[in-house]
Amino acid sequence: MKTCNFVLSGLGGQGILFMTKILAQTALNKGYNILGAETHGMAQRGGSVVSHLKIGDAGSSLIRAGAGDFLISMDEAETYRYLPWVRPGGMVFANASAHKFPDDRVKPYLAEYKITAFAMEAGKTALEMGAPRSTNLAMVAFFAAFGQGPLDADALRQTVASVSPDPVKQVNLKIFDVCHEQGKNCAERSAHGIV
Repeated sequence: MKTCNFVLSGLGGQGILFMTKILAQTALNKGYNILGAETHGMAQRGGSVVSHLKIGDAGSSLIRAGAGDFLISMDEAETYRYLPWVRPGGMVFANASAHKFPDDRVKPYLAEYKITAFAMEAGKTALEMGAPRSTNLAMVAFFAAFGQGPLDADALRQTVASVSPDPVKQVNLKIFDVCHEQGKNCAERSAHGIV
């Protein structure tokens, strides 16, 4: 299998490392090799956090600029900061308003490199469901709905179920299901050319 490169970005406290753990554990459960690296930065003060995850056979843990297949970002500003890590033809998934993302100033860059970008207000959805700390799981579910890469939605959901503590397991799975459905709707609209 060709190595699949994930770049996950956000701010300290948004659960970037837990999101990486979900993806990594799912890959291991499916028998894939993984290699990862984390940059904490000023994580404790809400500073930039980025995590690299390679699924498949890889020689080094860091993903170089222009080599990421997927960027999953918990923060809109951090999405723009890490866009250069996405390869031509790659995909971006952002925790942002679908009506305002991407910024008009970024659209020419995305078009030039044929990068497709999708957004969902994962934080808003998780908050409305009473679990704002599960925004990271909402983003994983949104990404999974597009059927890209080696990790399918059912396998990711099983990992969420296995790593979630009992008191929050049901709400985590509910958030996963709701956001996965939102992602499927977004993917279908995109496939039909509807923005």
